[in-house]
Amino acid sequence: MKKKVIAVLFAMFIGGITASAQDPMVEKKNTDRKPPYIYPEESIVRDNIEKWQDMKFGMFIHWGTYSQWGIVESWSICPEAYKFCMVRPEGMNYFDYVRKYEDLKKTFNPVKFNPEKWAEAAEYAGMKYMVFTTKHHDGFNMYDTQYSDYKITDAECPFHTDTNADIAKGIFDAFRGKGMMAGAYYSIADWNNNDYWWDYFPPKDRNVNYPPEMFPEKWQNLNDFINNQLDELTGGKYGKLGMLWFDLCDASPEKHPQWERFAKTVRTNQPGIMMVARHTNTIYENYRTPEQKIPDRALDYPWEACMTMATQWSYKPDDIYKSTHDILTTLVQIVSRGGNFLLNVGPGPDGELAPEAYQRLKEIGDWMQVNSEGIYGTKAIAPYKEDRIAFTSKDNNVYAFYLNVKGEHMPSVVKIKSFVPVSAKSVFLMGYNHPLKWEKTGDGIEIVIPESVRKNPPCDLVWGFKLKVK
Repeated sequence: MKKKVIAVLFAMFIGGITASAQDPMVEKKNTDRKPPYIYPEESIVRDNIEKWQDMKFGMFIHWGTYSQWGIVESWSICPEAYKFCMVRPEGMNYFDYVRKYEDLKKTFNPVKFNPEKWAEAAEYAGMKYMVFTTKHHDGFNMYDTQYSDYKITDAECPFHTDTNADIAKGIFDAFRGKGMMAGAYYSIADWNNNDYWWDYFPPKDRNVNYPPEMFPEKWQNLNDFINNQLDELTGGKYGKLGMLWFDLCDASPEKHPQWERFAKTVRTNQPGIMMVARHTNTIYENYRTPEQKIPDRALDYPWEACMTMATQWSYKPDDIYKSTHDILTTLVQIVSRGGNFLLNVGPGPDGELAPEAYQRLKEIGDWMQVNSEGIYGTKAIAPYKEDRIAFTSKDNNVYAFYLNVKGEHMPSVVKIKSFVPVSAKSVFLMGYNHPLKWEKTGDGIEIVIPESVRKNPPCDLVWGFKLKVK
């Protein structure tokens, strides 16, 4: 009877009891009050940061064995009192649950995995780089590491015989094959590693469950493990990486991991690689990563907003996807404030993206065919946003994007109040090759849109205007 009850609870759990950060893709007030940004010392790293900043748009991919249950990535095995952690069925013992979770390795078989299909969709959408979760907090390795058996290529994982079994390599190769920069997400936390969560003690939170000063050998073993894995990822087998995107970077509130050592290893292997040690406010955080929010102004350091296309980072059955309108509005607002946009997708347990994800990428790409000139390689320009206009600049041009509300048709007149191009030579609607009539008003300019254009606009939403100012 007890087994039957647990089975019923488990079925409910798999079927939709999920949790994650549910922040909608809407603008939030900037809360960034961090210490001053520290620029890297190496000129080649600084150069790569500048090149990356011009790319503007990338794909984030969260994927692991947890996709089989359709739950939040990793966090369900973390004993913390947050809703996104507390998704274990009521009545199920924590340690029994962890064993079932870790046994997901034995059933993970994403036979529809086709990284070339993902890369093609991302390329069409106008994405210029990608970041993939080589290892999330649960410690499951989506690449062929030699330092753990908890990996996609282990003999107990049915996918290990597939020609694409080394999933990270397949993804990196496919995206680089489309001309995109490849980046590796790597969690410093590793909840499967006995030098992180030592089985002598129960885990107590996301950090190591022992005092590093009392057990220096275990702490050193952990740092050796991290360094060895970073050497694997950057040593050549996985090709050139643009960035290492680190998460849960502290490991312990008492002692910091050996970041200087990690940097020496990866930059000996790949001198220009960017390191993104999130939230450390150190020289190893080459750009900052506000999550599920948009700053309300341009920031005086390199930054990237990472956001979900659906409601959670990992796959969730019947998840709700944001509209193309909302995604494009977010992209324009981020770029208008000098940031990059890392948009996440979560592949399913079979290795396929949801149809909604492909649809959004196609529609974003259609828009990019018309408006990308005002996105790539642009700089922020004040006032960043006025009412429903967001600005970018490049060379001798200012780009003004009209952020229409859902369902709104192109207006006959677009007013720009706070930006007055006193030396403007001409105004164009991107995708329409004829100059538009415009006139200066007391508080800005008014752009007249011909009726023929309004009936057949070059794109359906978020219209971009190009103002030649010299």
